[in-house]
Amino acid sequence: MIDSVYAASIEVYYAPEDEPLTKLAKLYDHASRNIYVAVYGLTSPLAVKGLVEAKKRGLDVRVITDRERLEDQKQKTAVETLHLAGIPVLVNQHDGLMHLKQAVIDDEINASGSMNHTGSGNRYNDERLDVIRDRATTARAREKFLAMWNDRQRYHLWTP
Repeated sequence: MIDSVYAASIEVYYAPEDEPLTKLAKLYDHASRNIYVAVYGLTSPLAVKGLVEAKKRGLDVRVITDRERLEDQKQKTAVETLHLAGIPVLVNQHDGLMHLKQAVIDDEINASGSMNHTGSGNRYNDERLDVIRDRATTARAREKFLAMWNDRQRYHLWTP
């Protein structure tokens, strides 16, 4: 006999038809405690706006991205905007190896897939974003993010 049954909720979005970053930004708008993002490409004003507004609401917002990607002016501008809003950004010290595209929201939701936080990832590319509402899976995603966050051999704080 099974004592308890628990089913995760998984929503799957595809770009371009579902505009997955638009869905993710709405989750950012409803977050109440924290948002942890690890992503290679972060150039979308929609994503940046959602993270900055969450920080203004008092949430713990943290971002990890790829150092090499900062050679792109749009990425650099996005990271500078996050920095100016008081959002700490770590960059890897091993260029080109950041393939993770993950967001952990309120320790309740995690989103992952192939989509970078870019306009192309939202509206043009063939991408997938899975939004998972499951505490155990989200706890594991949070643990991975925090392990990366605390690894000063592989990641360091970005400063302009």
